[in-house]
Amino acid sequence: MPDFELEQQAGLNGYKFVCGVDEAGRGPLAGPVCAAAVILDQNIQLEGVNDSKKLSEKKREALYDVICEKAVAFSIAFASVEEIEEHNILNATYLAMNRAIEGLKTKADFALIDGNRVPKDIKIDCQTVVKGDAKSLSIAAASILAKVTRDRLLLEYDKKYPQYNFAKHKGYGTAEHMDAIRKYGISEVHRPSFLKKI
Repeated sequence: MPDFELEQQAGLNGYKFVCGVDEAGRGPLAGPVCAAAVILDQNIQLEGVNDSKKLSEKKREALYDVICEKAVAFSIAFASVEEIEEHNILNATYLAMNRAIEGLKTKADFALIDGNRVPKDIKIDCQTVVKGDAKSLSIAAASILAKVTRDRLLLEYDKKYPQYNFAKHKGYGTAEHMDAIRKYGISEVHRPSFLKKI
């Protein structure tokens, strides 16, 4: 289970406000990529916070509210489909991450980033953490905020484009989604560069 060990190490190195950063939506065929940055008080208890992929949708939704209420600061940001197409998904992910960090009301001086790549143009010191959402509570909290926020957006898309059933697959390339794309073509929320092989 994730804990505050990495945040505490950063504190011992003189950093005061450590944020965890994670993204959701790099792989789907539709919708933006979403990133969140979260600063937590290391003295609080956050029961059940874990890698968002290991939690049920109901559990993520409940924890979303707890995290937003208890966080010292949090920020959620997107990079649009247009930006994904213009810059590629990796660079668009960096854009979203940097926007999330810069959007924090309490400014972070250190970031724990899920993954193995430092976001291009990041303005604060940082450390990458492979499988960070299973190690750092701040990253796990960020993973939940990013996932829930993006899923909620896809539910809105579902109302506008019911033929694709975004509510079910959240834009990922399921067989049902691929069949719908073949039948109805692509919408304005699809990522054309992800659909070249269909």
